[in-house]
Amino acid sequence: MRKMENKVLPLTCLDLANFDLLQSAVSLKQACMDCGFFYVINHDISEELKEEVFEQSKKFFDLPLEDKMKALRNETHRGYSPALEQNQIHGDYNKESFFMGTEGLKDDPLKAKPFYRPNIWPDSDVLPGWRMTMENYHQELLRVCKAIARILALALDLDADYFNTSEMLENPIAYMRLLHYEGGMSDSSRGIYGCGAHTDHGMMTLLATDGVMGLQICKDKDMKPQKWEYVPSIDGAYIVNLGDVLERWSNGLFKSTMHRVLANGQDRYSIPFFLSPSHDCLIECLPTCQSENNLPKYPAITCSAYLTQRYKESHRETRASPENRPK
Repeated sequence: MRKMENKVLPLTCLDLANFDLLQSAVSLKQACMDCGFFYVINHDISEELKEEVFEQSKKFFDLPLEDKMKALRNETHRGYSPALEQNQIHGDYNKESFFMGTEGLKDDPLKAKPFYRPNIWPDSDVLPGWRMTMENYHQELLRVCKAIARILALALDLDADYFNTSEMLENPIAYMRLLHYEGGMSDSSRGIYGCGAHTDHGMMTLLATDGVMGLQICKDKDMKPQKWEYVPSIDGAYIVNLGDVLERWSNGLFKSTMHRVLANGQDRYSIPFFLSPSHDCLIECLPTCQSENNLPKYPAITCSAYLTQRYKESHRETRASPENRPK
């Protein structure tokens, strides 16, 4: 592995306890323009809840494969994805996951939309309390993302509540993904990774890890050779990165940065939370990010159409038949 891949990258810390939102917006804007990654602290998510979620995540992945396959991922990307399911063009190996997302409430028209369909859950007799823990944590992460969105709006010269509308974040598409990297060693020279290089699809991602090093980012994907830098976990902080939707909204001002995970022989657990605006939200250049000399770079597209397109690119169909199960 090249020596340049071992550098640790210092990141901005966004303090949600800072009452001076304009000051926070200034530092956040620079981070979003520079690399699109930062830490968030003083988020009021208890360490006890976070530890419980990771413990419950490990309990699920420790189940026999037969039990995990009972919650196999469906066409709306809910449920279990076994190792090697994700599209191998990204070089992913030995990574299994479990997806859950926002559900439409009873009698809510959103319930019929693909991104608000019911979740798939493990058997409550096998994992009692598992669903309640995950739903609670999902709500806490959504709360933090909405607080970050207020500061992002100010950083984009918008009103703090700009994203807090029914078309945007009052009815968001919000997925939480439990991830288990099953040991092994990455070899970038052979294209073998825990998770291959990619950008995230949505508005932003909130990431918690078990502390095992592995996440790397490439601030300039066009640099030859590419320069990859580690982003370490910090106690009490979440790692946040911007997604493609926010890059499109900001007309390229804010960066959705390419990142990957290198496996180092240890099992690794992480939980990313992917936030996107509502199903019918039109993703088009924000009014403060365009001018006569800076015209919109991306065509307008609905959030649902964009996410559907991106998911098709990064997943392949999974069948429950034995020949498609990981060996």
